[in-house]
Amino acid sequence: MSRPLTFYEFFAGGGMARLGLGDAWRCLFANDFDPVKVATYRANFESEDLHEGDVWKLSAADLPGRVDLAWASSPCQDFSLAGARAGLAGGRSSAFFGFWRLIEALNAEGRAPRTIVIENVVGLLTSHGGKDFEALCRALAKEGYSFGALEIDAARFTPQSRPRVFVVASHEPHPELIGGSPFHTQALRSAFAKLPADLQQRWCWWRVPAPSARNTDLAALLEDAEWRSEEDTDHLLSLMSPAHRARLADGSVGAVFRRTRADGQRAEVRTDGLAGCLRTPRGGSSRQTVVAVKAGKVRSRLLTPREGARLMGLPDSYVLPKTRTAALHVVGDGVAVPIVRWLSQSLLEPLLREASPAIAAE
Repeated sequence: MSRPLTFYEFFAGGGMARLGLGDAWRCLFANDFDPVKVATYRANFESEDLHEGDVWKLSAADLPGRVDLAWASSPCQDFSLAGARAGLAGGRSSAFFGFWRLIEALNAEGRAPRTIVIENVVGLLTSHGGKDFEALCRALAKEGYSFGALEIDAARFTPQSRPRVFVVASHEPHPELIGGSPFHTQALRSAFAKLPADLQQRWCWWRVPAPSARNTDLAALLEDAEWRSEEDTDHLLSLMSPAHRARLADGSVGAVFRRTRADGQRAEVRTDGLAGCLRTPRGGSSRQTVVAVKAGKVRSRLLTPREGARLMGLPDSYVLPKTRTAALHVVGDGVAVPIVRWLSQSLLEPLLREASPAIAAE
């Protein structure tokens, strides 16, 4: 019988990476500094392995054992790996270096994680002309890792357009897991081409296959909720251009964002069966609206927290915060659960079990 694979979960949020990894894995340590996310994590998982607080205040001594995986969905706002290592005072994204100094310390003790996954927005590939991505690859190489990346859109799994980059690093890359993948996008190939030759030599084109075709759309995930007044809906429609109004055919269901354009605020709708990328609800324009057309009548309302959770691949048994804002904050700032599961089953578990046959034999 194989032993569970072990992991640390940094910037853990509501534990979506943990949920995606599933029963084949055991969490030894998790960390987040956001009280709302920490409370949600504790409501859904055993909490003895969860540490609330600033990642910069942790030390290697806080991290037990040597794990098979360190997962880090670090903050993406103003992401700059090439900048100063200033901690949270220097901007949320510099929290990455609070995480990375722990990896450096673990490596110095001979306890570095066997694999690392760093998840972030696609803009990581082009930020500062590619210098931020190069800095990340340089940091991985310095600690002895080989690495590659995959650009995966949650739309492959759930009806939400949510492209993200997953950098996967390993001390023991296995040649059978190198090859083609639909997740080697043009943006990713361009980022690789800009890397210096020494970093290209450490690159792995991870072989991760495409999943089966998604069989749900946005309409299938909606719950019974109260619609807005006709006046509110009419106002929303008044913000749409004629081209967007034309998309609202009878029987259609769509998702709407308000955006600021050159001619003022606009409401833009998509009716292709996908929701737009979930965001944290910092303002009204960041909250996604659902529209549905029946017998020529358009109805509208805000996306509910449970619908947002479903778009992230969370089961209905997942405990959400009680308020709409808090719940959407947790789900909008997470990683899509089915992507984590697919990445684990297709790459991480085979990679670790091939590299360490003892794991499978125990």
